[in-house]
Amino acid sequence: MALSKQRKSVMLVVLGGVVCGMVGLSFAAVPLYDLFCSVTGFGGTTQTADAAPETIGERTIAVRFNSDVSNDIPWRFKPSQLEVQLHVGEVGLAFYTAKNESDRTILGSATFNVTPLKAGIYFNKVDCFCFEEQVLRPGESAELPVTFFVDPDIVNDRNLDDVTTITLSYTFFNQGEEALKDYLGEEAQLASRELDGGIRQN
Repeated sequence: MALSKQRKSVMLVVLGGVVCGMVGLSFAAVPLYDLFCSVTGFGGTTQTADAAPETIGERTIAVRFNSDVSNDIPWRFKPSQLEVQLHVGEVGLAFYTAKNESDRTILGSATFNVTPLKAGIYFNKVDCFCFEEQVLRPGESAELPVTFFVDPDIVNDRNLDDVTTITLSYTFFNQGEEALKDYLGEEAQLASRELDGGIRQN
């Protein structure tokens, strides 16, 4: 009988450890997956770079721009240009525009990828609006820049010889009221609500 109780106690400890381990892994899964994608370019995840490469190659690639918004964010979001032609290693600058068409202040963040997915590891961003959250007040518009280049090493990857066009896509999502409150701070949030209320009355 004592042995049975001891076994039950051991099993409870083991099961508790398994549950705790699973919870810990669930929290670690997202950052680990993000790290894996950023290192490998998996799923069309782009890379980041501190500076432009030292060499510019002869090969040219067309970069097209795509935009989308989730259902929870009433923004109009679109690229200012449809396509640019760049040599590999050449730094490009493109712009998107976003406008908040609602009567409330919204904090948005943009996810991104490129297609074909296999090109993600060679597509580098030097600077991008997507690195930070964007806040727009009612009716406010913003011009959102992205600086980028295609790694010259792409010419050494035979698997990408067929790539002549890369499409850069962004999707904006609403970060929600709590995130907006944290972003703006208590005083700024209060001022924002007063501003929103004045606009609604008008």
